[in-house]
Amino acid sequence: MARPRARDFDAKRHGLLVEAARVFAAMGMERASMAQIASAAGVSKSLLYHYYPSKDALIFAIISTHLEALDTALETADDPAAPPEERLRGLVGTVLEAYRGADDFHNVQLNAQLPAVEQAEIRAIERRIVRRFSEVIAEVHPGLDEGEKKRLMPVTMSLFGMMNWVYMWFHDGGPITRDSYADLATALILDGVRGLR
Repeated sequence: MARPRARDFDAKRHGLLVEAARVFAAMGMERASMAQIASAAGVSKSLLYHYYPSKDALIFAIISTHLEALDTALETADDPAAPPEERLRGLVGTVLEAYRGADDFHNVQLNAQLPAVEQAEIRAIERRIVRRFSEVIAEVHPGLDEGEKKRLMPVTMSLFGMMNWVYMWFHDGGPITRDSYADLATALILDGVRGLR
């Protein structure tokens, strides 16, 4: 008979992911060892292996947890009845808020090299997230994918470039707030697209 799951299983697992992401972000995924991660998390190596049987499994859990939480936050925040410009601003704000305190998770996501099967699972989540944005952008500017110049995906990915690399320069308490940057990034997409020919 399987042993029942401890009541604090999810909390412990999340704590391990936070520490592992911090170690991977600081040392790189190649150099960081499971022993170093266990030490940083204050657990035994055997307990770490109990939760995550390999370094790849741990990296996958960091990324998938980060992306699933983001996808859920976007689904919760999105209001299909709202005007598309307002929806887009809400989605951008949700991403920037979800990135608060998640720099290490984000760093792991951007730099990981996972086995093909796990990459496919991560890409499926990423596609869901990107599709939500591209559908709203297409509502604002329906002509982006018409004719020979298919611009919807380049515009959508340009927006993700603005959001995904914010962790490299943004600091809470700095010259711009998350809300102000969400306004700026949204305006750059909404107004910039109008200038496309």
